[in-house]
Amino acid sequence: MSGHSKFANIKHKKEKNDAAKGKVFTIIGREIAVAVKEGGADPANNSRLRDVIAKAKANNMPNDTIERGIKKAAGDASSVNYEVVTYEGYGPNGTAIIVDALTDNKNRTAANVRNAFTKGKGNIGTQGCVSYMFDKKGQIIIDKEECDMDPDELMMMALDAGAEDFADEEDSYEIITDPDDFSAVREALEAEGIPMADAEVTMIPQTYVELTDEQDLYNINKILSLLEEDDDVQVVYHNWEE
Repeated sequence: MSGHSKFANIKHKKEKNDAAKGKVFTIIGREIAVAVKEGGADPANNSRLRDVIAKAKANNMPNDTIERGIKKAAGDASSVNYEVVTYEGYGPNGTAIIVDALTDNKNRTAANVRNAFTKGKGNIGTQGCVSYMFDKKGQIIIDKEECDMDPDELMMMALDAGAEDFADEEDSYEIITDPDDFSAVREALEAEGIPMADAEVTMIPQTYVELTDEQDLYNINKILSLLEEDDDVQVVYHNWEE
């Protein structure tokens, strides 16, 4: 994991997010709706909802907005049925891209995702064509400036809670978990008041692809920017070495 900490990227994304909170809050609002529909409106009995709430707070979503989203989803559970859909494909020079979306119209979303790949000279592939190049893991990022705990103590706390790995990066700590243990580890850190810059189950590339050709760089950025603009797209994973 060393050398591939995404903390700088997270900070970059948060800066962009601050300028486009509506998009971020829409994404998280849909995740809240799905979590409530699957497990109920009480976070105490719904670990997925607890995780989404933690993600919402990490993205500076106000508490009243979170509560409104939960109440709306609980009282309106039959209104909109969001489906989870995943697309896999290739960007320039064989870069692997995975797109997770929540949609109420699969045809619209599929067309938009395909259009993003096409405009960036990429190709949509079949299910599983690139996901084998990634590991599904829980990932918790802690900003060193926000955490004054001794690194060894923090590492032992994380490992005792069930973490698989702990990395001491230049400006952050990175904790990796099995997806099934993510909630328990995150909640253990939260209970100790450990601030988390980012905490989610994610797809971590096993290897990275470096792009140096200007046209390749233009194309990968074209694909990613078009996907980011799509309200149905929740998250995009890729193995481009940015």
